[in-house]
Amino acid sequence: MKKNNFWMVRAGEGGRLIEDFLSKNIVAIGWNDLGGLNNIEDLDQLKAKFREIYPEASDGQVNNNAGQIYRFLRVFKEGDHVVTYDSSGRIYSVGKITSDYRYDSNLIEYHHIRDVEWLRKVPRDDLSTTSKNSLGSTLSIFQIKDLTVKELLGKPVDKEEEIEREEETLDVIKEDMEAKALEFIKDQVFQLSWEDMEELVAGVLRGMGYKTIMTPKGSDRGKDIMASPDGLGLEDPKILVEVKHRKASMGSSDVRSFLGGLRANEKGVYVSTGGFSKEARYEADRAINPTTLVDLDMLVSLIIQHYDNFDPETRALVPLKKIYWPL
Repeated sequence: MKKNNFWMVRAGEGGRLIEDFLSKNIVAIGWNDLGGLNNIEDLDQLKAKFREIYPEASDGQVNNNAGQIYRFLRVFKEGDHVVTYDSSGRIYSVGKITSDYRYDSNLIEYHHIRDVEWLRKVPRDDLSTTSKNSLGSTLSIFQIKDLTVKELLGKPVDKEEEIEREEETLDVIKEDMEAKALEFIKDQVFQLSWEDMEELVAGVLRGMGYKTIMTPKGSDRGKDIMASPDGLGLEDPKILVEVKHRKASMGSSDVRSFLGGLRANEKGVYVSTGGFSKEARYEADRAINPTTLVDLDMLVSLIIQHYDNFDPETRALVPLKKIYWPL
């Protein structure tokens, strides 16, 4: 016997069409400009039509949006379960699809339609953290996994499944999101030009409370930035900074060359987005002048730590948005 699938169909941004979905016993999706799609036979044909109607769409947008539409059009079957969410009431409504796809420009704002028999409502607070997370995707359409399906249908979950489900706690989800965010920030930083990278490092130092002077462009004399409390290098500490923005790691000879240019009262910071070899780190550790090696991970950590103190010019180099997470 064929297993029925379980789908999420969002009722527009923020669930604004939820009343239409429930009162008219339907689920629906937008992209109305595509018109009726009954004659679409496969995904490639749908992608071609999407590119024709939305020529400004990127390849990623075409693949993502056409994939969601195709599921609604051809993968959804009568008897499949469907879920939609009322974000204001924090309620998931569960139903069964009772019709094939149809296009109706008169029923509601979204014109691609499936009829639904609504069966039950499930408060979000009744679900486990894992299920809340799995239902949190921002996609208009996606398939729901087995454990969450059982919860939505009010079926008992055995002890082994319960343990498996609770392994994914709110803290684990938070750590995963933080790790992904760090990688995205690193991607953005690495794409900067070498000139912007030097400006970014200087901005980080200013965010830490120092004043900076930049070496004239094109002059490579072992230092790119001078930082100090007064901005003139007359007050300690006087910090000389070298910035290397490249994929290759810096070796021991690079660090030795940098250290050789430091005077007795100066401290060093060597920034390399490509990292440092083990030997290079050894050279810095045993240097007479206190020297810190800053790789891409440490640079991003400093950016996040001091971002609130950045000037507008530095923020513009790496625009970030603060996201609040429950404790």
